[in-house]
Amino acid sequence: MNRPSGPRPPSPWSSTRPVASASREEPRGATAEIRLYGLNAVQAVFARRPEAIRKVYLAENRLADVQPLLRWCVAQRVGYRVVEESDLQKLAASGHHEGIVADVLRAEPQPLSTWLRTVGDGPQCALWLDGIGNPHNFGAILRSAAHFGVCALLLPKDSTLALSGAAARVAEGGAEHVPLVRLGRSDNAIAQLRGAGFSLAATVVDGGDDLFGTRLPERLVYVMGAEGGGMDRAFAAVCDLRLSISGTGAVESLNVSAATAVLLAQWRRPHPL
Repeated sequence: MNRPSGPRPPSPWSSTRPVASASREEPRGATAEIRLYGLNAVQAVFARRPEAIRKVYLAENRLADVQPLLRWCVAQRVGYRVVEESDLQKLAASGHHEGIVADVLRAEPQPLSTWLRTVGDGPQCALWLDGIGNPHNFGAILRSAAHFGVCALLLPKDSTLALSGAAARVAEGGAEHVPLVRLGRSDNAIAQLRGAGFSLAATVVDGGDDLFGTRLPERLVYVMGAEGGGMDRAFAAVCDLRLSISGTGAVESLNVSAATAVLLAQWRRPHPL
């Protein structure tokens, strides 16, 4: 049994247990667990879903930062282990682990009908992610969504987008604050959202109304298009609004995660938290 010196609680794991390196990320639905890394990502899970934590690996210099987590692990007989820097890099498959890695149960997206029964009244803003797949963009979107109080991220029925360790690390804890919602057929989803008082705003590179000159509805779903290709034109045509972010023209457009932050800030201005 591992026995700590100083503030380290006793670990349930043997010190000879081998460290398993991270494997290629599984497609959606293939595994119930996800490997997270980064201090804020792990601490956010501990704060909101401690029962989801299955294993923790950390560097010696992180012990003082996560004492409540380690005490909880001991009390709940959840294994943790102090490992070397090289082991953490293998576990995370990244050098951006910030001294801690955790295996946790994945929070699966909820159906749209379930989410709509719980969404609050009054001003609400959600994001429909149409074709976004880059985990770093997804993580940055989650971070902005948490910052601005977005009520949900809506994922199309056939989207393979799912939270990954990389996305959660970039989100800096935001992944635990914004629910993921799985949509059904697009036409049904649009009808359900409108029935709940939401308007849909297509975000387009050009040809839309100027974001900064448009009065935004208090219940709004921004539809964010795929990186590079942008939104599907037919989908944009059925939305209630088509919005563009005006700029100098020195570059063609903003990265989708940067554009998301601008859009959310503009909606939040007349609808303060």
